[in-house]
Amino acid sequence: MSSSLVEPGVPLAVLCVVMVLLAALVYRVSAIGRVWTVPSAAGRGFLQLAAVSLVLAAALAHLWSSLLVLVVMFAAAAFTSIRRSEAGRSGLWLTVPLAVGIGVVVPLCLSTGVVPAEGIAIVPVGGIILGGTMTATSLAARRALDALSERHGEVEAALSLGLTERDSRLEVVRPTAGDALLPGLDQTRTVGLVTLPGAFVGVLLASGSAIQAGAVQILVLTGLLLAQTLAVVLTVDLVSRGVVHRKS
Repeated sequence: MSSSLVEPGVPLAVLCVVMVLLAALVYRVSAIGRVWTVPSAAGRGFLQLAAVSLVLAAALAHLWSSLLVLVVMFAAAAFTSIRRSEAGRSGLWLTVPLAVGIGVVVPLCLSTGVVPAEGIAIVPVGGIILGGTMTATSLAARRALDALSERHGEVEAALSLGLTERDSRLEVVRPTAGDALLPGLDQTRTVGLVTLPGAFVGVLLASGSAIQAGAVQILVLTGLLLAQTLAVVLTVDLVSRGVVHRKS
C-alpha cells in the first residue's frame, strides 16, 4: 500500500470532476448563482496549481531560485494588501510591515539552524509566514482606516484637547490592532482541537511522524504570531501618522 494519501491518476480526476458537477447541480437546483461558477473556479484552480507545481519543481532545486520565488510571492502579497486597504498610492507603505514581518522571522529561523537553508524548506515556511502576515496587514489597515472615517469626530475632539495628530488618530485606531491579530491568535489557541493546519497535515502526508508534524506546526504558528504582531503594530502606526490614508 502506498504511503501517499492521494495518488495522482484517473480515479482522482474522475472523483474531482464528479464533485464539481454535483456542486454545479446544487447551484442549478437551488438557483444560488451561475451554474458555471464552480466548474470555472475548479478549472482555474487546476491550471494555477499545475503551473505552480512546474515552477516550484524547477525553482526549489537551487537556493537562488527559491529566494526569487519568495520575492514574487512578496510582490503578490504586497499588491493584495494595497488593494484591500483601499488606500491608493499611500498603500505602498504597507510593504514595510510585510517586509519587517517576514524579514525578522525567516532569518531568525535560518540563523538558528531550525530551518535549513534549502529551497524545499525556505519556500514553504516563508510562504506561510508571508501569507499570514499579508492577511493581518490587510485587515489592520482596512479596519484602522475605516475607524478613522467612522469616528472622525473623536479625532477632532482629541485634537481640541491638545493631543498631536498622531496621538489623536492612535486613540481611535489602536483597538483595531487586536481585531487584526485575532484570527492568528484563535488559530494558535485551537490548533489540534478544532483543525489540523496545513503544515501539520503536510508533514504527515510526506510520511513524517506526528511529532515532526507538531514541531513544524508550532514553529509556523509562533513565527506567524511574531510576524503578524510586528506587521500590525507598524501598520497601525503608519495609519496614525497619516502615512497610509484614504483620499477624502
